[in-house]
Amino acid sequence: MTEIGGPGDDRARGAGDGPEAVASQIVDAVESLTALWSLAAQDASLRLSPHQLRALRTLEAAPGLNLTALADRLDIGLPTASRLCDRLAAAGVLERVPHPDTRRAVQLRLTPHGQHVLGDIADRRAEALATALAAMKPKERAALRTGLRAFLAARDAGPPRTGGTDGTDRR
Repeated sequence: MTEIGGPGDDRARGAGDGPEAVASQIVDAVESLTALWSLAAQDASLRLSPHQLRALRTLEAAPGLNLTALADRLDIGLPTASRLCDRLAAAGVLERVPHPDTRRAVQLRLTPHGQHVLGDIADRRAEALATALAAMKPKERAALRTGLRAFLAARDAGPPRTGGTDGTDRR
């Protein structure tokens, strides 16, 4: 793997610590993290597509959604969501249960097997990430943690009202 910003990093599009240069480096890091994330999920007890995994994670966070609500949260069409749920039900990780208050409505829930699969994937991903982080020096991990906290705080605060390309904050 190429060191971000190091020799051989032919995707670094900017110089210095400006937002564009750092964004380019983050793109590379996210691509590497996505590959690590995907590989860890593929080694789980049940192979799921990214869309299937996202649907299960959505139902884990909001059990009992109906098909329309799931489709809305996944930003997919109702027929696509229906086929997705058919496949997940056939794999034994999702079940359709009648709504307790409305006979015509159906709720989507994870089965115990579905919960186990999600736990397995989460464990594998955490292990893969911990392995990568263990290769870093403690000061580098601390800097990463600090940087991620600052990134999340800046994201939550919203974008600057007017921005320059020189890395200055012009709120």
